[in-house]
Amino acid sequence: MADNLFFSRNTRVMISDGTTTWEIPVLDGFSFSQSTNTSEITLNEMAATATGNVSRRGRQMFNDSYAPAEWSFSTYARPFKSTVGTATGWDATSATAHVHCVEEALWNGLVGAADFTASTGSTSAAWGDGITNAATTCTIDFSGSNKAALKTYDIYFVMGSGTIANGTHQAYKLTGAVVNTAGMDFDIDGITTINWSGFASMISDHAPESVPSVTINEGISATSNFIRNRLTTLTTTGNTTSGDIQGTYTLTLTGGSLNFENNITYLTPETLGVINQPIGHVTGTRNIGGSFTCYLSNSTAASADLFEDLIESTSVITNDFNLVFDIGGTASPTVKVTVPQAHLEIPTHSIEDVISMEVNFHALPSTVANTDEVSIVYKGDAIT
Repeated sequence: MADNLFFSRNTRVMISDGTTTWEIPVLDGFSFSQSTNTSEITLNEMAATATGNVSRRGRQMFNDSYAPAEWSFSTYARPFKSTVGTATGWDATSATAHVHCVEEALWNGLVGAADFTASTGSTSAAWGDGITNAATTCTIDFSGSNKAALKTYDIYFVMGSGTIANGTHQAYKLTGAVVNTAGMDFDIDGITTINWSGFASMISDHAPESVPSVTINEGISATSNFIRNRLTTLTTTGNTTSGDIQGTYTLTLTGGSLNFENNITYLTPETLGVINQPIGHVTGTRNIGGSFTCYLSNSTAASADLFEDLIESTSVITNDFNLVFDIGGTASPTVKVTVPQAHLEIPTHSIEDVISMEVNFHALPSTVANTDEVSIVYKGDAIT
């Protein structure tokens, strides 16, 4: 009997909160793994004359605990307006259509611990906090992210083509998965992509026929909800009322990225005599930032002026700017990322055929305890 082989392009990824299961189309390059923490004991003696100068040398290895499982994959940013009455849609029974995105459950895992309420009767699907679905927009913020622990899901990687069945498919389950980082890239010639990564308590071999049935997969087969990076614009406005860094700078981007990180760590017991398993996670400092690149231009209020004003503002402690990224332009589908208080570092010059600048920035809250570093607004149309 020939061995069954599995190809990465046939892999399906589902995430479940125990009640609702979403299918998430991922790009090539996904990964998941788990390792063990070990202890090594060594033995090394001098020569024993009573036994013919024998010197005992050796070592033993012991498994102490499982390290948290690690996972990563990439998705496209894909907003759309739901179709009322679709069996596996967001607003399956609601009378009102709302804007959602295919990767919405992952955003919920990144920004908070909210539970999902599925569409029932005339009530629309909704999240507890952090995500607001309206008729024209889907807004994501960090208002619910000041939590010691975030939302966890079970992630299923199912390998094999066709209808899922035992014997023809291989499935793995990542229990208690949490989203640690998300990175949004918008290179000039590409489609807006989000790189997700995180942790889980355990990886287990899972029976394919026991993988939960998909509850929501709306938008994954659409061809009209991809975002083209080439249409992206940036508005840069200084928030300070004194010094040189005020007013609006006109910058035409050649690329950029936005990074969101929860700095999650896992807690694992250290009991002797057993192989300990991770029992849960705790959040660390929320870190949001990124960078953007543009050509060096000495037009009025362009990139050369930005460099000059930043490097000469020796009395300004925080380079406070309002950044608005219209990724994909302003017409749907698009995603608008607003950073109200961005601290800009001094730009660095890149000497190539056309001289350019790269600017790193850090998203800061209005006060140290606030959660208003950034807001993400998706706009989407009815899918085709």
